[in-house]
Amino acid sequence: MPSIMQIDSATTPRATQIAQIIQKRRPLGQKIEIVEINLKTLSADLRQLEKQRDQLIDRVGDPGTIGRLREIDCSAIQRSIDTELTALNNLKSRFSRNTLNIGVVGRARQGKSRLLQSLTGLSTAEIPDGDDQHCTGVRSNVHHNSEVGETYAEVWFHTERSFLDEVIAPYYEQLHLGSRPRSIQDFADIPLPELPRELAEKRQAAAKYDHLSRYHQNLHKYRDVLSEPSPRRVPRHEIREYVAQDTLDRRRIYFNYLAVREVKIVCSFPNIDIGQIALVDMPGLGDTGIGDEERMIKTLGQDIDLVLFVRMPKSTGDFWAKEDVELYDMANSALIDLPIKEWSFMVLNQISGSSDNRRNCESLAATISEKHIDVQDFIIADCANSKEAQTEILDRVLHYLGQRVEVLDRQYASACQDRLIQLQRTVAVELAKAKDAWRQASRDDWFPKFLELFSKFWNDLTRELETGSNFINDL
Repeated sequence: MPSIMQIDSATTPRATQIAQIIQKRRPLGQKIEIVEINLKTLSADLRQLEKQRDQLIDRVGDPGTIGRLREIDCSAIQRSIDTELTALNNLKSRFSRNTLNIGVVGRARQGKSRLLQSLTGLSTAEIPDGDDQHCTGVRSNVHHNSEVGETYAEVWFHTERSFLDEVIAPYYEQLHLGSRPRSIQDFADIPLPELPRELAEKRQAAAKYDHLSRYHQNLHKYRDVLSEPSPRRVPRHEIREYVAQDTLDRRRIYFNYLAVREVKIVCSFPNIDIGQIALVDMPGLGDTGIGDEERMIKTLGQDIDLVLFVRMPKSTGDFWAKEDVELYDMANSALIDLPIKEWSFMVLNQISGSSDNRRNCESLAATISEKHIDVQDFIIADCANSKEAQTEILDRVLHYLGQRVEVLDRQYASACQDRLIQLQRTVAVELAKAKDAWRQASRDDWFPKFLELFSKFWNDLTRELETGSNFINDL
């Protein structure tokens, strides 16, 4: 297969380019699975090594040998292995996906939903906008399938345990409400603790408490779906019941969204030649839901290939605010090994017919570097205009992905491999300490057999480390 960098985007259909990118990634995901297995085996072997070390300390009488054995410390290595297993899992997910994923990120009411509607052909029935501040915080993944008939959604619900652990518990912790509910029945039966006086006077804390109260007061209206199997397939006309709290005519009668973990919407995008693309609608930050920021960082790190920041300037004049910088910094923390500048664009949402808004877009574009918001480029376009969204935003982003995603993948994987090589060296140092210490105890008649077993352990461990640190060569 030719390198993606060798594909002529002017003559190769975009769908073919995207398919080639995804196909080229797949073997790398399989390779990383082998690396994960080797690291887990290494972790188990190191635990066995420390166990043998502890047994040996009890049997050796020489203080010098005991001191050398106590210097063998694998706890830091075990922590490094856990960290690398997390990084490898993210990398494997990136290489194993069936789609190229574009995440849409922004503060609430900046035009994210309008942009997604323009790109997907969906409406407010499936992707509610925040005109009246009814943002739900439910993550939606919108997948393109040119052969799909009627649009539908797959809805994943929280279980009772994940609901308590991931949704409710953070409120109790941040608002200092004491012990969290042990069961969903406790949450239903026990009144909410009062907000501590020192927090009650703070507007943000009070707003978060009101958000928790909504979960508590309406539990009986959505509790049943917490025990439902996931995913549930729902037709297009029912999607809004699971992603919004109000009907199209603004009657606030929906509560199922409070129990929803994630929604996948499958439809045919207006631009049918985009291939295997998915758009990920991130919760609009700036509302009062606790945990949205952490979920955004996790999603960006695991599920996103490119980020579109969306910012709509005010018509009366605007500037880059503290919240914009904080949002950018949060996104930048999602992948330490891959600077957000390499995989993000800033979309400045221009309101058609407003010359003031256009000037403010240009002003923000001119001053973006002053706030150290480093993105690949900025795009000025009307997010509510389907044609502009397709040609000015989507076409440009897909062209960039087609040209650069292989380089980004290599950069991301290379950083991971560098750490594995350093981990290999660290383990070798500890093994050398172990080998030296055990030689000192060779006067005991049982030690020759132990040394023979240790030599086999040494060789197996070295081979696993070498295998686990060379996956980048296949990239």
